[in-house]
Amino acid sequence: MLVDLSFRLLSRLPLSWLHRLGGWAGWLVYHASPSYARRLRANLFNALGREDDAVLRAAIAEAGRQALELPWIWLRPADEVVASAVRTEGWELVEQARAEGAGILFITPHLGCFEITAQCIAARIPITVLYRPPRKSALQPLMEAGRARGQMRTAPADLSGVRKLVKTLRGHEAVGMLPDQVPGEGEGVWTPFFGKPAWTMTLAARLAAVKGVRVIYTWAERLPRGEGYLFRLQAPTEALSGELETDVAIINREVERIILQCPQQYLWGYNRYKQPRGGEAGQ
Repeated sequence: MLVDLSFRLLSRLPLSWLHRLGGWAGWLVYHASPSYARRLRANLFNALGREDDAVLRAAIAEAGRQALELPWIWLRPADEVVASAVRTEGWELVEQARAEGAGILFITPHLGCFEITAQCIAARIPITVLYRPPRKSALQPLMEAGRARGQMRTAPADLSGVRKLVKTLRGHEAVGMLPDQVPGEGEGVWTPFFGKPAWTMTLAARLAAVKGVRVIYTWAERLPRGEGYLFRLQAPTEALSGELETDVAIINREVERIILQCPQQYLWGYNRYKQPRGGEAGQ
């Protein structure tokens, strides 16, 4: 009840206020949790290969903004949320794929406002997104309200959901997913991510291998002072090989390339390199 009330109250605030509050919240969490702070610094240093105080400070604040914008993204009217994406770059990739009758796999890393990307797509075409219930059950109805409206549908992160995604792609429609969550045992392979072994899901590569599928990478850059978002759609730079482990590595490299376009807005505090429960450590 308290979580629901807090989300609904926060959703009434202007986006600019939430981003300002979120910046402060990001620093509060950073100072309150030494383990989180160490992981954020270590992951960022590993990716950049150097210390960059400006990017570090921005990443701390942006993580808080990502958290506090969620109530606004999930609970404001869909047309208002979509309108906050004030510019779109690369939509011609979608138009071309649809003109050619291709299914489309939208791959979105935890970069910028990743929650808004599917809503921007669903405002124009139907899309089915992979759905994993939140750890806090109180967030589930709020998440569902934000992710299942308009032309957006959801598929659970289980075998039935995977079958639904494959069927959707074979029907020449669109699917969206986040590729950089740590999967469960038996659902991934150890693959380099910024040069360090990371247990990486194979699902994105499996879906990309469905006949006739076009892969498009998407992310939404958070603009300063709560001015909204820049919604970006980008074509792959490497062709997939058709070999599963090779393609998982290729997708990781594509994700790295996108992250480095705006490293201050990636969720470096996420424990990307953790060992899956019951699995063997990477080499």
